[in-house]
Amino acid sequence: MLRAGIVGLPNVGKSTLFNALVANAKAQAANFPFCTIEPNVGVVAVPDPRLAVLAKISESVEITPARVEFVDIAGLVQGASKGEGLGNQFLANIREVDAIVHVVRCFDDDDIIHVSGSVDPVRDIEVINLELALADLAQLERRIDRIRKQARANKEAQAELEVLERILPVLNEGQTARQVEISEDEEGFIKPLGLLTRKPVIYAANVSEDDLASGNEWVEAVRALAATENAQVVTISAQVESELIELPEEDRGDFLEALGVTEGGLQSLIHATYTLLGLRTYFTTGPKETRAWTITAGMLAPQAAGVIHTDFERGFIRAETVGYDDLVTSGSMTAAKEKGLLRSEGKDYTVQEGDVMLFRFNV
Repeated sequence: MLRAGIVGLPNVGKSTLFNALVANAKAQAANFPFCTIEPNVGVVAVPDPRLAVLAKISESVEITPARVEFVDIAGLVQGASKGEGLGNQFLANIREVDAIVHVVRCFDDDDIIHVSGSVDPVRDIEVINLELALADLAQLERRIDRIRKQARANKEAQAELEVLERILPVLNEGQTARQVEISEDEEGFIKPLGLLTRKPVIYAANVSEDDLASGNEWVEAVRALAATENAQVVTISAQVESELIELPEEDRGDFLEALGVTEGGLQSLIHATYTLLGLRTYFTTGPKETRAWTITAGMLAPQAAGVIHTDFERGFIRAETVGYDDLVTSGSMTAAKEKGLLRSEGKDYTVQEGDVMLFRFNV
């Protein structure tokens, strides 16, 4: 399951957003620093209207969406890399996630205290990024000290050292490891380190209800910064998300439309995360269940089958495959087969977004 960690300074709206996203989670949200100490965890379904359509075609008893786990990590402060504000504990929580949702305050409200006394999202981002970079720097220096002697006689250690020494000066400047170009092979050297500033980041610009559709100058400043480090930006409003979960589901679309937006924060964040991580969705459907499965772009059919069960990958024979749009247009698997739209794909087939698949395998 994809794990996304929600981070940011205290009082930027992290826990309020988390509560709204997870709806039934019980994360405490209050107007004082370090309200969140232990990370709150919530699992949410990935909204995908295609599931209901497929379930109707197959007359499925159950619908099982893909899921994302959100982890609400306590507010970081300046000095977190040295343990300030229980920083070491919180940094360890971040190492365990696949992607970071960095919530930044892009709204003004005299009733909500800002730890730095004023609203400045770029400054806030730089505070967090510096602490993450300092934590990575300390880890990198320890690793370099350990392998420097090995590198004299070991080619693999020498290759790893070269990569680490390329990242080191970037971190020394307070920049992120994301800004260093690293090949797929070189990535293998640094993956065990779990570098915090190497993790994919989405900046969630938390705005007031009035600025949700149009944004504001603070959001534009965040976009400019994100462009320099291959990060994405999503404009959300924790205030709106809190109001949204109080409404019946059938009324939420009208509420969002009145605000000038087409989707809620959860959909926006998940879409951005899937894009950032290069994720794709394929489906299985039948009378018992219609289900969404998450895979990485470029996965071959046997690997995609292995997401369901390792036996499917080991014993893979073929995948009976039809595109979502072709199946919906045809109206049934039988009709899709009669039209020649249901294909038999082998081990070298690259699974596409929206493929509807039935795997044949030997046990």
